[in-house]
Amino acid sequence: MIGPLAGFFAPWAVFAGILLLHLVLPARRVTGYVRDERTGELLRYRLNGLPVFLVVIGGWFAAGCCGAMPWDWLWSHRWPGAAGALTLGLLLSAAVVLTAPKAAADEAGAGRAAGGASEPVAGQPPSGTGLIADLYLGRRINPRMFRGRVDAKMYLYLAGATLLELNLLSFAAHHFITHAGDPSPGVVLYVVLLTWFVCDYLVFERVHLYTYDLFAERVGFKLVWGCLFWYPYFYAVGLWAVADLPNPHAPAWLPVLAAATFFAGWILARGANMQKFHFKRDPERAFLGMVPRALSDGERRVLCSGFWGVSRHVNYLGEILMATGLALSLGWPLVLGPWLYPMYYLALLLPRERDDDRRCAAKYGPLWERYREKVPWRILPRVY
Repeated sequence: MIGPLAGFFAPWAVFAGILLLHLVLPARRVTGYVRDERTGELLRYRLNGLPVFLVVIGGWFAAGCCGAMPWDWLWSHRWPGAAGALTLGLLLSAAVVLTAPKAAADEAGAGRAAGGASEPVAGQPPSGTGLIADLYLGRRINPRMFRGRVDAKMYLYLAGATLLELNLLSFAAHHFITHAGDPSPGVVLYVVLLTWFVCDYLVFERVHLYTYDLFAERVGFKLVWGCLFWYPYFYAVGLWAVADLPNPHAPAWLPVLAAATFFAGWILARGANMQKFHFKRDPERAFLGMVPRALSDGERRVLCSGFWGVSRHVNYLGEILMATGLALSLGWPLVLGPWLYPMYYLALLLPRERDDDRRCAAKYGPLWERYREKVPWRILPRVY
């Protein structure tokens, strides 16, 4: 009974430790893209995701090296751990929504983002659709804690990413312990690629302040439960499926194809996000030698060159390719489990692209119609 109970509360302890480290470790103070919905001022952020991540992972390694915790402890307690994270996500989702007045969702929709004219911040359906919609989508747009020292969204992404990495390391350790004589190199490749994905976000944490999540989504079940449970447990679904399996002895070309697919996706996703980041900060600045070209109505501008001339959401194509590379990397192309991850990305990003297209059409009007004509493809050029 003690083991399952410890496993259940392990994510709670990890998230509490991450919050404490986030509060006490030195942090960069940067100005974001989103404005406070009350004052109209640009929000300021404390960013120290990478140092927090490194301290937590270092603690895991230290505990394993000194024998204080088995290397695969999180694997052994993965089901109680997932149940604990799921429960905490539900409780906090309800708390963050139900403690906010109904009017908070309406105010969020009238907030302003940086870059000129007043515009809706939340690209979600109207909050008036009822309590269930409020619980799922949230009411508050950018809640903050501890007198602004902690931004709820940025903390949630950091917490989910860090626990995901702990799970990856523990699940991989279980595979190496179980198949010590002939471990699968695909497990190593999978962990390396997904660790790259996690660290890439933390290295470019500031760029995330300019993405859809920060200026268009509110904080409710979708974000809280998603970051505390879905992110750290489902994103490791490939190892859930194959960590117990032996080395598949996949052909040598498969890991090469997997890595090439992953990094092709990473170039598209990271390149597109970085180009947009630099354009929003300095519309005249070239990125990787690409001089920005934009459509303008005299007040607003829409970037239509470089990555953003390929498709209107080429970054989503990159995310899907990365997920596909991860599924291939494990060396079990006919096992369903690893493919749940790219299937999830399709289910997530296709509706999000439609939501963002409607938000941009409302914001830019005829200017967005001109962009649609110039860049007709939504995600995949000449296909969709």
